Amino acid sequence: MLWVHYFIIVCLLISISSKYVSPALFWPIAFFGLAFPILFIINILFIIYWLAQFKPVLIFGLVLFFLSLPTAYSYVQISYEKDKPKNKLLKVTSYNSMLFDLYNWTKNLESRAKIVTNLADINPDIICLQEFYTSEEKGDHNNIDTLIKTLKTNYYHVEYTTTLRGFDHWGVGTFSKYPIINQGKIMFNTTSNNLCIYSDIVVNRDTFRVYNVHLQSISFTKGDNKFYNDVVSETKEVEDEVSHGKHILSRLKRAFLKRAEQVETIALHMKLCKYKIILCGDFNDTSASYAYQKLSKNLKDAFVEKGNGFGRTYAGKWPQFRIDYILHDKALHCYTYKRSNETFTDHYPITAYFDNIDWN
Repeated sequence: MLWVHYFIIVCLLISISSKYVSPALFWPIAFFGLAFPILFIINILFIIYWLAQFKPVLIFGLVLFFLSLPTAYSYVQISYEKDKPKNKLLKVTSYNSMLFDLYNWTKNLESRAKIVTNLADINPDIICLQEFYTSEEKGDHNNIDTLIKTLKTNYYHVEYTTTLRGFDHWGVGTFSKYPIINQGKIMFNTTSNNLCIYSDIVVNRDTFRVYNVHLQSISFTKGDNKFYNDVVSETKEVEDEVSHGKHILSRLKRAFLKRAEQVETIALHMKLCKYKIILCGDFNDTSASYAYQKLSKNLKDAFVEKGNGFGRTYAGKWPQFRIDYILHDKALHCYTYKRSNETFTDHYPITAYFDNIDWN
């Protein structure tokens, strides 16, 4: 038991350190970041075990426990709302809309209408959508027009990574009730549908640059998820199991390396920004990752400030963690943060409410 705990302590220490080391330098360390919650809980169990036996070895576990707390805070939060704000709140929402269920993944033909209704209930001032889809074909889903009419977001910035037939578009989109005075995009060196766009939005006398990002995903298939859940089917040969395992490992490695490259590009772009920043997006990575650490540097995390509970944003089977974020300039104050309890995609909408906006 002693040596097992020592092993867990070493792994937990590497896990804490992994968010400071780019996968481009040493990609295997990123796997320890993924395992942080499990390692953290196992270490707590060992502390209780040694405490019950009055063993001094628990000191090592306690040291790692306190070193782990800053990372653990980004997974679980308990906060409260103060008195009602004196001024109007600026409501910013981020949501991976999963193409508005274009391919009927949820096997519910009414899901697109429910997604739009859900967003209308949130009624954000600014909404950043990842995995956005729209079509200009008559009779098809023109989601730009639908959102403008439903959410009253007359200003929008949409960029595409893929266009088929000249009128079917895939990309990301930012919609706003306030004027967008400038916009642009940050292209990634990848063939996947990942992109970052930025929109300079004027809210009365304040100007914000809103980044909307969709980082590289792992792109697991249903077969991959089944492999995780069932490990292997009894009818499979050992060679197939090893091959499948290598396939998953290869996808994870590729995603780690691509995200590292993407966040470096975004971080450099943000460094040159003269406005207050609000960064929304689907990072496809946990808060114990290099991607999160790099992008959250010099910014605050709305969930860490005013979130509650475990903060899970992915609605699929794996990973059961927070991979969607709203980060913001330190000059802004988050009054509250909410994750919608209902979703019709594989992500939950998240919303941050800011209360120190200059409305005069």
